[in-house]
Amino acid sequence: MTWKKFSGEIIHSSILEEVENAIIRESDNGYRLKVCIGTDSQVKGPLTDFATVIVLLREHHGGFMYIHQEKTAQKMSIKERMLVEVQKSIETAYSICDLLDLYNVDLEVHADINTNPVFKSNKALNEAMGYILSMGFIFKAKPEAFASSTCADKMVH
Repeated sequence: MTWKKFSGEIIHSSILEEVENAIIRESDNGYRLKVCIGTDSQVKGPLTDFATVIVLLREHHGGFMYIHQEKTAQKMSIKERMLVEVQKSIETAYSICDLLDLYNVDLEVHADINTNPVFKSNKALNEAMGYILSMGFIFKAKPEAFASSTCADKMVH
């Protein structure tokens, strides 16, 4: 799985190693960190482009992110697509959560799902929330889900 920085620079080590080095570097610089993970997608003709981000927030000092993108030709309903986004975020969260526990870094999983029932994505809200919470992760939906709705969104539009 290829991850890159926002600059486009490809990360050649494992994402686990990259995140650990970032935690150590930022902690040594006196920052308290929080990690937010989210995925967004965009249908472009026959392809769906997914972008998953790991956002490292420095308390009161901005942040930075790592991005993984993939495309699929699989056709899916909006609800299926929302749940695939959540699945990708959970897989990523699961792969780094032990590391974050080790360094006492809080983790949130953000879903690009609207809490307002007038939006189509709302159909997936209860399942997505149940899925994330049952895995033991903190869940955020729109408008608080900036990792998916702002950061990952920039990568697919």
